[in-house]
Amino acid sequence: MRTPPAVTVMAEAAGAKRKCERPEELAEPAGGDGGSFPLAELCVRRVLRESARDKTIFLHGQVNGASGDAKDAVVILEKTPFQEESVSDLLKKHTRLKLQMSNDIYSTYHLYPPPQLSEIKTTVVYPATEKHLQKYLRQEVYLIRETGEDYRNITLPFIQSQSFSIQWVYNILEKTAEADRIIHENPDSFNGFVLIPDFKWNQKQLDDLYLIAICHRRGIKSLRDLTAEHLPLLRNILHEGKEAILKRFGVAGSQLRIYLHYQPSYFHLHVHFTTLSYDAPGCSVERAHLLSDVIDNLELDPQYYQKRSLTFALRADEALLKKFQEAGKA
Repeated sequence: MRTPPAVTVMAEAAGAKRKCERPEELAEPAGGDGGSFPLAELCVRRVLRESARDKTIFLHGQVNGASGDAKDAVVILEKTPFQEESVSDLLKKHTRLKLQMSNDIYSTYHLYPPPQLSEIKTTVVYPATEKHLQKYLRQEVYLIRETGEDYRNITLPFIQSQSFSIQWVYNILEKTAEADRIIHENPDSFNGFVLIPDFKWNQKQLDDLYLIAICHRRGIKSLRDLTAEHLPLLRNILHEGKEAILKRFGVAGSQLRIYLHYQPSYFHLHVHFTTLSYDAPGCSVERAHLLSDVIDNLELDPQYYQKRSLTFALRADEALLKKFQEAGKA
């Protein structure tokens, strides 16, 4: 799932009845590009999830194809962070205030900025599968404590039985897509990688800086596959990634959180780079493993991640959770 151009849209309240409407302001496709997602054709079916803290809402919609068949889409709307250079315009130019409450020296207003200063970052998955819909649907979450044996007997067979498409990863590595977004590349086919902005970062401010290092070498699915053989690759990612980010964005390595997910969202080895000030999704202790710690652990024991127990969270609807339950492990 990658980022399309950001667009500004209006979404109905979660509890309201949803209708298929084509408002005038949505008549032009996102970005004004004929190949863009047909936003004006979207019929919102339901709210999958929303977060008041993160200012995001996840929508399930459908678009009618030329043959009349409806294709599912996931649309994620996210309020973008303030940009220092535009704050003055936000307060002074064509902005309307509506008083909500006043008491002594304190007052609360609703501020209505002009469209060019009220951008909403919009991420689209289209056409979306049932797996995508379930991924973004709010679910209960359970912790799993996976031993090395559990991985070999339960998790690995499950991964091998699934058809997880990562063609978009290969498109990046082969430069058939997003080549202009690559920040740094070590082209070595064995110990090299590309560094690219994550779709969650719009690159307009550094507070939520988020980049991904994707290794060129195929066949490394996750943390569980790593051995001492992979130390040169991991060290390259750690050191070259920090140097590239310092050179391009001026953010020092001591201000970065550099980590791997377990379990990852896709099974091709990749490493996350975020600023320490950004509470990024998936940076919690039950999922994130600092790259520097991973390197240290492999230096101590080349088979460390084949042996140790790893804790991770699974949603109630995930098939892997059912596998662990059937094995009496959850």
